[in-house]
Amino acid sequence: MRGLSSNETPEQRFKRIAALRTNAVLDKLRILGNLSNRQMYSYSDEDINKIFLAINKQIKEVRSKFNSQKQEKFKL
Repeated sequence: MRGLSSNETPEQRFKRIAALRTNAVLDKLRILGNLSNRQMYSYSDEDINKIFLAINKQIKEVRSKFNSQKQEKFKL
């Protein structure tokens, strides 16, 4: 497996991969921010709202994956 140390615990692997993936997302968001330059680009408030609605929706979906693992079992 790529990048997997035989001595790496699941927690260490999570932290390593999470850091890489989080930094990649943050880099892409910074690049998206470059579109805010009104001298180079033309956009409407509706365009911006669509972008951030899509981003926020995806964030909620991903976050729910982490939260759903902690649900308690049904009890009567």
